Amino acid sequence: MTTWDDATPGLLRLPSGRLVRGRGLHRSNSRHGPPREAPDHGVYLLGRTPPPMAWETRWLRCRDFWTPDPDETRAALTEALQRSGESRVEVACGGGRGRTGLALACLAVLDGVPAGEAVAFVRAGYHPGAVETPWQKGFVRRFGA
Repeated sequence: MTTWDDATPGLLRLPSGRLVRGRGLHRSNSRHGPPREAPDHGVYLLGRTPPPMAWETRWLRCRDFWTPDPDETRAALTEALQRSGESRVEVACGGGRGRTGLALACLAVLDGVPAGEAVAFVRAGYHPGAVETPWQKGFVRRFGA
């Protein structure tokens, strides 16, 4: 069993105690800089196929400032939440805020945070600018329905 070190930048502690790392793939845009530890599993929200990684990945097609397919998102994040109990899971987009925040907020909903509180939860625990657009916020609210 491998889990994140508590000092790992970009961690969000979910209500269950599980840790998930959020980050930006473009180092110059990332608040947390390059990763020190590799994940075991990653969910990537990008407008095009991400480069090959040395770990298991799920790709959700999602252009910058937009939202991914709800059904694919639920499947990918349900798997990520299950894996986060015993392995290092990360979610990422280009800059590490909008789409990453959306995915982290949806993970929080799956872990028991009410949908109407999930964006604030992620902003308090991960990044104050997480979930950037009104339609991303709406996606999180609908995700909990």
